[in-house]
Amino acid sequence: MYRRIIAPSVLAASLLLVIPASAADFTPGAPGIGDPYYPASGNGGYNVSHYDLKLRYQPATDLLEGTATLLATTQQDLSRFNLDFGLAVSEVRVNGAKAAFAKSGSHELEITPSSPLPKGRSITVVVKYAGKPSELKVDGWTAWQRTPDGGVAAQEPDSAVWWFPSNDHPLDKATYDVSVKVPDGTQAISNGVLQSQSSKLGWTTYNWRSNKPQASYLTTLAVGKFDITTDKTASGLPVLNAYSKDLGDNDGAVRASVERTKDVAEWLESVFGKYPFNALGGYVPNVPSHFALETQTRPFYSPAQFANGANVSVVVHELAHQWYGDSVSVKGWKDIWDNEGFASYAQWLWSEKEGDGTAQQLADWVYAQHPADDPFWKVKPGDPGPDNQFDAAVYDRGAVAIQALRNTVGDASFFKILKGWPTEHAYGNAAVGDFVSYAEKISGKPLAALFDTWLFQPAKPSASAAAKARFTVRSASSGAASGPSAGASQPVEPKSWKKIAESHSAHGGR
Repeated sequence: MYRRIIAPSVLAASLLLVIPASAADFTPGAPGIGDPYYPASGNGGYNVSHYDLKLRYQPATDLLEGTATLLATTQQDLSRFNLDFGLAVSEVRVNGAKAAFAKSGSHELEITPSSPLPKGRSITVVVKYAGKPSELKVDGWTAWQRTPDGGVAAQEPDSAVWWFPSNDHPLDKATYDVSVKVPDGTQAISNGVLQSQSSKLGWTTYNWRSNKPQASYLTTLAVGKFDITTDKTASGLPVLNAYSKDLGDNDGAVRASVERTKDVAEWLESVFGKYPFNALGGYVPNVPSHFALETQTRPFYSPAQFANGANVSVVVHELAHQWYGDSVSVKGWKDIWDNEGFASYAQWLWSEKEGDGTAQQLADWVYAQHPADDPFWKVKPGDPGPDNQFDAAVYDRGAVAIQALRNTVGDASFFKILKGWPTEHAYGNAAVGDFVSYAEKISGKPLAALFDTWLFQPAKPSASAAAKARFTVRSASSGAASGPSAGASQPVEPKSWKKIAESHSAHGGR
């Protein structure tokens, strides 16, 4: 806006006259938020602070009807803006007035308000829609899984597109109210705390609230018939776990694992600091997938994760993400190591705690089992590329890098870093470089070269680099080993390794 002073004789009642910007000054928001891995993800021109979702879902037909209300603030003078969404839209209103809308690309909803929106303005966007999520494919894939008694939205890096309109990128986190109406006898599970539940005329409504910033891909919905268990932590945090009633032979192993959620989270607080959210739990629907996902406050687990018996390690991994990945989220998807490296290393620390192999033994094992010509070393965990974002190297080599950090700075500085990082960037976003700088600040050591070797070089770190990081290395000439585990003839597979590999090799992703 521009202002000019007007003489009292011209307009005695006013000292200032607001002159609106020229229509030419208003431009469309970008159709992507600027992530090089996924150029179409997210949008420019605004930030969302809150989503209010009112949904009605019919499991028998997979019909989802919804009204989404978004509270946002404009970041530029906007002539129009995009939301990421794939279902059919019947009406859009901006600040109460009907807005024009059109679909473009694979999941872009272009909205043109009745009048341009000045920068810095609070806006309310209401979108009414309906459709069958299972029939929607974006670039040939889906984040919606049908179950015998309902449906589930859980996937990474995108899942919101299938069930609610959003600015679908971790850079734009928001709080959520999710109200879901389902037929009596069916439950609706989402993130956060269940605020209320009521039934009327054959339908039951579940009202969920997430009161801390949450990335859109971490927002989940599961509708079906569940057995629900509830509890509280020692500090009074509500715990809610939900299990499909038809998990078959996996049922016992599922419950023996996910029911450990409370004590795993309490242990993780000793490693990463106070739990960052107001609810805790997990859910296991009857889906054919094999991955698990750190959906905020209530991780998603596929039954197949437990086909070989109980796997508490995967619970450790997904709960560790509540600090590393959920509270502190990536700035861009190339920063995935900030999520997966630390969740994997939490599994190593759990293994150490349980006596099933120390973190050092696990690092030695990973380093030794992959020869120099293994494609494993071609993947750079610090910037793996979209095709390798969920490669095993991001998890395993990523955790090896963290053990190298631990050996370099010593346990006192290392565990101070692990606890301090989630506090330093709580409820925000951070890049790999931000972590490197933070670790240097806390330890007082230059670490750029260390991280370059272990995270960014497309080659196996040399024997000398491994020895410098205090890994067990065998001499090519003598066969003698050096390092913390030098007494062993060669690294031995730790007892925990198979469960660790099972859990992270099938993590969510395109």
